[in-house]
Amino acid sequence: MTARRAAVPRLLAVPALAVLLAGCGIRATEVPTNFGPAPSRVQCSLAEQDVSTQAARGLPVQVFLLCGSSLVTVDRTVRVPDGAADSERRILVAQGLLDQLAAPTSAAEKEAGYSTDVRGITVGGPRPGDPDDTLRLSTAPAGLTSYALAQVVCTFSDSAAAEGDGSVVLGGPGPEGPRRYECTDEVRARPGSTEPPSKDAAGE
Repeated sequence: MTARRAAVPRLLAVPALAVLLAGCGIRATEVPTNFGPAPSRVQCSLAEQDVSTQAARGLPVQVFLLCGSSLVTVDRTVRVPDGAADSERRILVAQGLLDQLAAPTSAAEKEAGYSTDVRGITVGGPRPGDPDDTLRLSTAPAGLTSYALAQVVCTFSDSAAAEGDGSVVLGGPGPEGPRRYECTDEVRARPGSTEPPSKDAAGE
């Protein structure tokens, strides 16, 4: 009998607690609530584009955009006049790539979480004493954000603007000598914290 009497207050306490919680604006629930961060909906993927249509608009290329905390490739095109000499063609391709990197992302790219840190850079060829494959940027590489530098290096090193060995020689508008930059797996995975490895390109 004593045990039954003791159970009564406990049973009455349950609805009383629910009333108190409701009065405090707290919703009573029997299901544990996960207060962790909401899962990311960034997909970092785009539907495949029609390569034949792209080719009709110009030279098919790939540029590296930012998505989440890494670099991802996106198909684009650049226009290069027929009959351009190899040295001129390389500069035209490089400028086209920079223009594509600086272009506003499309609606589909924005929805997928893509962005760019490159803004209005122009490019020219080597100066006397520079290696023949040097690309001189209007902004010194050291003056770019780590994200923008990673985008430029990885885009150039994987294109007709470079020698095809996974690296690119970049300089700026000042008197500083050019440096050879590499696009590594670490750079592609963490462009914000890992800068492209580089070395002095003088004498190459």
